Amino acid sequence: MTVLHRSTTLIGLAFAIALPGAWAQQLVITWPGGWDIQAVPPAPDDSGLRQRAVKNDTHGDPLMVMELTQSTLAPEHQVNMEAVLLQMRKILQQNFAKGGYQSVCNKIHDSTLGGLKALETTCKITQNGNHVITQTLVAATQQGSAYALSYAGPVEGYKSTEPEVQGIRASLRLGQ
Repeated sequence: MTVLHRSTTLIGLAFAIALPGAWAQQLVITWPGGWDIQAVPPAPDDSGLRQRAVKNDTHGDPLMVMELTQSTLAPEHQVNMEAVLLQMRKILQQNFAKGGYQSVCNKIHDSTLGGLKALETTCKITQNGNHVITQTLVAATQQGSAYALSYAGPVEGYKSTEPEVQGIRASLRLGQ
């Protein structure tokens, strides 16, 4: 198995574990051409949405995997977004470590997601000292909903699709 395919498998595991499990409604993503929109199994309570798409290169290898979830919050529930993002990052790092990878993430910092105030961190995943994957985690809340965005790809794929990913992020319409 090549590093790219192992990396893709680990990216999928990181998405599956790092993101919240309850889903909500009113999630709109306009995926640009060239993105393969993937079916995502419904949550056990089937109360919300999760969308995932993959951008592949000409050989069919993933350049970027991107997933967005929306969770419904209980009325009056206050979310500690920094704690949520720290937990997402911790789980991501633990999962990569199980596969023999090391990860270093930058400090959680202010960002935006679909026009909302958000928090973000980006992690550099290495194996045997070689940078193999970059993954970004973003979390935001608004009017009874929490949003988690995760996107990752091999180093060159991440770099080459970053402008397109930023365009997707800017075009998001969350809960509107």
